[in-house]
Amino acid sequence: MMTPILTTEAFAALGAPNLVYVRPIKASEIIAHTPPAQIQSFELDPEQTLYAVHRADGERLAVLTDKDSAMAAALAHELAPVSVH
Repeated sequence: MMTPILTTEAFAALGAPNLVYVRPIKASEIIAHTPPAQIQSFELDPEQTLYAVHRADGERLAVLTDKDSAMAAALAHELAPVSVH
């Protein structure tokens, strides 16, 4: 049996368009991939663990300082968060 190949749009639409995932991310990754002007007002330790909220297609929607806040933010926006490691 072949595994179907899905586009990111098809994957994101698979039965749960409001599903988002929350995963830990090192601040160093945010620092490396974000224009300095967008994060200059934040005090970030590169080794600090933050929590990113992503759509099913992988797009990062938000980054918060703790997992509870990330889950609450997703719920506040009527999304269904799941945790991944």
